[in-house]
Amino acid sequence: MLSNSVEETVKAGRELGGKLKNDDAVLLYGEMGAGKTHFVKGMALGLGVTATITSPTFALVNEYKGLYHFDLFRINSLDDLYAIGFCDYIGKGVLAVEWSENIPNLERELDDYYKVKIAKKGENAREITIDYTRT
Repeated sequence: MLSNSVEETVKAGRELGGKLKNDDAVLLYGEMGAGKTHFVKGMALGLGVTATITSPTFALVNEYKGLYHFDLFRINSLDDLYAIGFCDYIGKGVLAVEWSENIPNLERELDDYYKVKIAKKGENAREITIDYTRT
């Protein structure tokens, strides 16, 4: 799908959020400024989360009611991921994981997941691809 604005990116996230179950994981891929956090803001709306969603870059994880929002920008390995307690969150709510590409084989830690790729196609345009994988 093509998004031409922040609002459309949020809307795409909201549509996915409305379909998610409590133990789903959403792995987000995309360069800096692609709109991953805006997409998660929409997911939160779709899940009924009313809190203000912010990027967890320095906190590594922000916890909301039923939503755990991770930022793996500064995480470089599965060992680092284990050290922050990532596996403790699996199955306890929806996981939204930004910078998933930083952890090779992250998908192996999950039974099933949505892979959301957001690619810049211009100043405001984004191509959003959503795939679901069940292992």
